Amino acid sequence: MSLVLITLSILGINIAYVSIFTLRLILVLKGKRGAASLFAMVEVFIYLAGLNLVLNNLSSPIHMAAYCMGFGIGVYLGSRIEEQLALGYSVVQVISNSVNTSLPDKLRQYGYGVTSWTGEGRDGQRLVMQVLVKRSNEKRLLERIEADAPKAFVISHEPRHFRGGFWAKLLEK
Repeated sequence: MSLVLITLSILGINIAYVSIFTLRLILVLKGKRGAASLFAMVEVFIYLAGLNLVLNNLSSPIHMAAYCMGFGIGVYLGSRIEEQLALGYSVVQVISNSVNTSLPDKLRQYGYGVTSWTGEGRDGQRLVMQVLVKRSNEKRLLERIEADAPKAFVISHEPRHFRGGFWAKLLEK
């Protein structure tokens, strides 16, 4: 095999291996054990093929550089793929600069479940809202909040577990 073909093979195999590794790790963290197990089988097959190729060609620093580059590109590509898949949910907490806002009602009209309560901020009372949203819809929610309440303070994070309430009823259907 030519130097270029071996180098490109090592690069491609490592990109595929590390991308799948990244996705598998994310699936494990999200509790998707079955899908993660399937990814693991494909991942280890690709890994062994790549490792065999690298170990048989250790004399060339170009091959080792291709392996390293493939690893870095694979991490980046795997995280971008996961970002596009947008698995799971986000909790978006919105703190408006006033208690007198129609934002909870607007968000409910858009179809979001909103829990709200009054909080105390540095400059007085604030309305605090919490919205659970599919990660694939989070960007749209944030855009709507920005349009309807541009001065609101917004935080989002991923919940590990939830049960009951608005979402549980939807997920049962």
